[in-house]
Amino acid sequence: MNNFNKDIIKELIKIKAGSPSDLSSAKRRLAKKHKSPFPNNISLLKTYHELLRDKSIRLSKTIELLLKTRPVRSLSGIVNVAVLTKPYPCPGKCIFCPTEKGIPKSYLSGEPAVERAKKLRFDPYLQVKQRIEMLENEGHPTDKIELRIIGATWSFYPKKYQDWFIKKCFDACLKKNAGNLKQAQKLNERAKHRIVGMSVETRPDFIDEKEVERLRNLGITMVELGVQSIYDDVLKLNRRGHQIKETVRATRILKDAGFKILYQMMLNLPGSNLKQDEKMFEELFSNPDFQPDLLKIYPCALLKEAPLYQQWKKGKFRPYKEKQLEKIIKRIKKKIPYYVRIQRITRDIPSQRIAAGATKISNLRQKISKQSECRCIRCREIKEKYDRKEKVFLFRQEYFASGGKEIFLSLENKERTKLYSLVRLRLSSKGKALIRELHTYGQLVSIGESKSNRSAQHKGMGKKLIKEAEKTAEKEFKVKKIAVISGVGARDYYKKLGYKLEDAYMVKNI
Repeated sequence: MNNFNKDIIKELIKIKAGSPSDLSSAKRRLAKKHKSPFPNNISLLKTYHELLRDKSIRLSKTIELLLKTRPVRSLSGIVNVAVLTKPYPCPGKCIFCPTEKGIPKSYLSGEPAVERAKKLRFDPYLQVKQRIEMLENEGHPTDKIELRIIGATWSFYPKKYQDWFIKKCFDACLKKNAGNLKQAQKLNERAKHRIVGMSVETRPDFIDEKEVERLRNLGITMVELGVQSIYDDVLKLNRRGHQIKETVRATRILKDAGFKILYQMMLNLPGSNLKQDEKMFEELFSNPDFQPDLLKIYPCALLKEAPLYQQWKKGKFRPYKEKQLEKIIKRIKKKIPYYVRIQRITRDIPSQRIAAGATKISNLRQKISKQSECRCIRCREIKEKYDRKEKVFLFRQEYFASGGKEIFLSLENKERTKLYSLVRLRLSSKGKALIRELHTYGQLVSIGESKSNRSAQHKGMGKKLIKEAEKTAEKEFKVKKIAVISGVGARDYYKKLGYKLEDAYMVKNI
């Protein structure tokens, strides 16, 4: 055990360190004494856990929080694990989409998730295992995992590969090889690392009832649809290969099956313009055919590996300027409803790979967020601002979507600037009551851990919203059953609330 690190940990406990400045001053003081450079927080955290195992010190949540690297990674109540599929042909021929040999379509070398996958030869088991270990080394709890499967069009991959891929992801969380996928899912219900949500990327024209049933049996809870535009002329010009009617149909089928839906939308596509792009985002939330739950806003990045690059060289395409892009995203953000989460703005594509345009700005989201107001879920999550003395209120918002009725219930502060917990309840076009999402935000608190004064989790907020959803379904929807599209790792939670597993859903008679 490193004596320098050991002295720092004991010093932090002695002075009852409670802030980053306490940590910095202790590092400076002892670095001078030992005539040694500053240690990083990851190595200090490792020493802390070694001292804890040796019973040389007592557990200190304050010290753990101080030493945590990139705290934001677990401030949404879960940790995100992205895993990339192997390179495989994509049915799309989009002119804006890059193709790099040995990489899944639309992805490029240099993106963090791509680099991890390349080093591990796209092995899903190793990708998940390494990501979990990295998060743990940084001080994050890893028992509530949202698994994000990325790479080309998931629904176009061979089914045998899909089954193997997802089973290996579960195996990595179990730290052993289960006999089959069903067994892996069953074991994950009570595992240390539970997959409480899982998403895949696919195209709208690959979604039908049969595909949705298959996705559900795999354990998928959210689908990222590559919508890009809601105008047929723009889709045709960009050789997207489908029309908007496929997006409308896919959205309805997925919502009626309880899935959360994320739309990947693109600004600055050939055939569109600033005015039309802004109008497009207004229609997304005024037209009941759409109404996505989450958004990824991707301004079109001009890449040498995409056919669009040749059009740009001939002067047939002009990327938005920085001020134009900033202005339109600010205007879009102001119009986002309370029930929508903007997951991302721009991709992680290295700026040197982008030939021209404002998408070369790597910190675009942070820059815009400082200059504009936004009421989307991500901007309102409680994160580290939890105050147990603050009064929490129940809010309800109704809207019609894809032939059904959506009720968004949330627990927030009076001003609606701090979001603690939410539930999405749907009466489907077929008259069924479905809970499509339940999420309590704030610092991730491990399963089984007692209540924390630093987080909104494990305070009974989720249970309160579930009861409200059940009451609404019974009294207003006049139904006798309610179903939850639960992640495999969340099934045990619902069992304690009286739900039973039925056809890949958690179901309760009300």
